[in-house]
Amino acid sequence: MWMMIIVGLLVLGMIVGSLLLLKDTAKRPLPKVTKDNNANYDKDEDDDWK
Repeated sequence: MWMMIIVGLLVLGMIVGSLLLLKDTAKRPLPKVTKDNNANYDKDEDDDWK
């Protein structure tokens, strides 16, 4: 019986923690898009996995 209570509390804690983290990240602004954001991006590297 005690084991079920401990597991239930752990699961509840993980759910609450995830919701709090999601709430915190929703307040952060997204970075502005600039022309140099993808300056180091190499399209040839993407073609290798196809």
